[in-house]
Amino acid sequence: MGQFNLIQLIIIWGPPVLFGITLHEVAHGWVARRFGDPTAMMLGRLTVNPLKHIDLVGTIIVPVLLLVLHTGFIFGWAKPVPISPRNFKNPRRDMAVVAAAGPVSNLIMAIIWALIARAAELLTPAWPWIVPLAYMGLAGVLLNVALFIFNLIPIPPLDGGRVLVGILPRDLANKVDSIERYGSFIPLVILMLVFYLFPGVIAMILGPPVNWLSQLLLGG
Repeated sequence: MGQFNLIQLIIIWGPPVLFGITLHEVAHGWVARRFGDPTAMMLGRLTVNPLKHIDLVGTIIVPVLLLVLHTGFIFGWAKPVPISPRNFKNPRRDMAVVAAAGPVSNLIMAIIWALIARAAELLTPAWPWIVPLAYMGLAGVLLNVALFIFNLIPIPPLDGGRVLVGILPRDLANKVDSIERYGSFIPLVILMLVFYLFPGVIAMILGPPVNWLSQLLLGG
């Protein structure tokens, strides 16, 4: 998408970014509610309104900077939906399912964006003005597939880490969980530094699965 200027890139990537990272959080809250925790609902976070979930840094500044710097990937986050595991009947198991709901929502959104991209591609000969929607669909697939795979990395506070805590034996789970207790942002900062300092390594690790799944969804 290098042929687009910054404004065009923001228009193309804006909806996928907003919905990709906000509906991810809504999915956590919705599944938590199904397991007996009404915290997110009581705080008005079970809504598709992005304004309720936007984090100034994670939802706006970081994605725009990544576009400006032409990093080749888009990353971001929304305000985490509050979850109270003490409201669950089986806290370890239920928290693992709640954590998995986020990446699963991104996979579902990737499928929806793939359908949009394919439909727009088929309609382009008759309606040329629909071309931007095809690019938006492509962006939605790439973003949501990347979020799906990235969030499954088994390191707390990423969702994959919380799923791992829920399925490991309790002693080992406590050791993994202790990573997040020392500060939920420390692992994320480390991952971001790796992204910045060693982009080739990250592309080598995450690139193949992201490309494979994206092409599979797009029918390529």
